[in-house]
Amino acid sequence: MRCSVAAVNTFHDLDEAVALASDTEYALSLGILTADVSKALALADRIPTGIVHINDQTVDDEAVAPFGGRGASGTGARFGGPAANIEAFTDTQWLTMQGTIDQYPF
Repeated sequence: MRCSVAAVNTFHDLDEAVALASDTEYALSLGILTADVSKALALADRIPTGIVHINDQTVDDEAVAPFGGRGASGTGARFGGPAANIEAFTDTQWLTMQGTIDQYPF
């Protein structure tokens, strides 16, 4: 039988909640349960984490999504960090743009 444990901490204001959630080397996934979704979005923006679930849980994490993790979490922290994630999950494209078509003599 497998069991899961979740720590529950109380806080007095959102600043304290941010401090509590940020006081760890791990930052893979975050769940925020609230009736005020706008506040949850603002709170999620202040907490350094890679995945945020608002009024949902981590069961909806997608294993196929190209995400390497933050902090000591995920593959990005163990295998090269943010630079390795960008390299692995992006393609470089050179794009130039001008407002009009240049007239060339050839």
